[in-house]
Amino acid sequence: MNAFSPIGPVVGVVGAGQLARMTQQSAIALGIELRVLANTPDESAARVIVDTRLGDYRDLSDLRDFAKGCDAITFDHEHVPTEHIRALTADGVQVHPGADALVHAQDKAVMRERLTAIGAPCPAWARVPDVERAVAFAAEHGWPMVLKAVRGGYDGRGVWICRTEAEVAEAFDAGIPLMAEAFVPFERELAVLVARSPHDQGVSYPVVETVQQDGICVEVLAPAPGLDPEEAAQAQRLALNIAHELGVTGLLAVEMFQTAGGLLVNELAMRPHNSGHWTIEGALTSQFEQHLRAVLDLPLGSPTMTAPVVVMVNLLGGDDPDVFKRYEHVMAHDPGVKVHFYGKQVRPGRKIGHVTAVGDDLDEVRARARHAAVHLTTGEYV
Repeated sequence: MNAFSPIGPVVGVVGAGQLARMTQQSAIALGIELRVLANTPDESAARVIVDTRLGDYRDLSDLRDFAKGCDAITFDHEHVPTEHIRALTADGVQVHPGADALVHAQDKAVMRERLTAIGAPCPAWARVPDVERAVAFAAEHGWPMVLKAVRGGYDGRGVWICRTEAEVAEAFDAGIPLMAEAFVPFERELAVLVARSPHDQGVSYPVVETVQQDGICVEVLAPAPGLDPEEAAQAQRLALNIAHELGVTGLLAVEMFQTAGGLLVNELAMRPHNSGHWTIEGALTSQFEQHLRAVLDLPLGSPTMTAPVVVMVNLLGGDDPDVFKRYEHVMAHDPGVKVHFYGKQVRPGRKIGHVTAVGDDLDEVRARARHAAVHLTTGEYV
């Protein structure tokens, strides 16, 4: 526990993953005291933040103890029970985003209902309580169909692309509430990161392209290459309108499908997001600084890019856990590449960090970022 009296405002982050860890860098520069609620002392953010409290985010008493002395509470994940957030708000705690907004990132069916009501473009969808209802949905909208866990699920987990009734039945064997969506033959995946303050100031970062592999984002290209300026502006307006209509305070990441018929909203996240890690080096105001500004209701910073092209590549753990022995080559080969490690034990396929490169030419910048990421993960050269 921090034994010092805070000098600046105190922001409490529920969760101690890499998002909280990277938020600390911006908090230092802003003069903000960051406090995190961790499950264990070896979590990513707990390793670097002095004011780390241990507790269970599912326990209201732990949350109440954690909130004492905080000027604002926010999250690095969406799993805090909605009723606990309401209780904290009733106690007079400033919680951003609030329960009425965050539920749309916690419950995909609630999200779809609200987005449909405000006219945001979405895939056809339905709640499906059983196999028979899901098969009927597929009969109406076509195979394959997509089943999603209503709550939980990330990085491809909790999503089933079903081509037969047997695969639908297999998904229902998980024993969790599911919803169905029509399969979208998209051209590529885009993401828009926006921020909104409690007094309704909003800003949008440039639209980016996210490259997925096995349900995991492996690469982010900023700005999305070849995107029509009008479609880019439409995506930004859509994301800002969603933030306003849902009452989001803080960051909102809107993941979209670009299709031949236009844009469709896929998922929402209300926190710093993997699609925005490029902003640390690639924007005048990083997503982490922007989130802190928003939750404290400070004027928002400029989202302007620092270079014409920015590429972020995720570092996934490989078979050799000794990543640092390959660090020297990456530094010497390209001093301009920036590497961020998350303080996590290396496991195959686990996100352990990311690399970012900036420049003028997409192919050149992309090659630099990929070279660093591949070498750090595997020791190979590309």
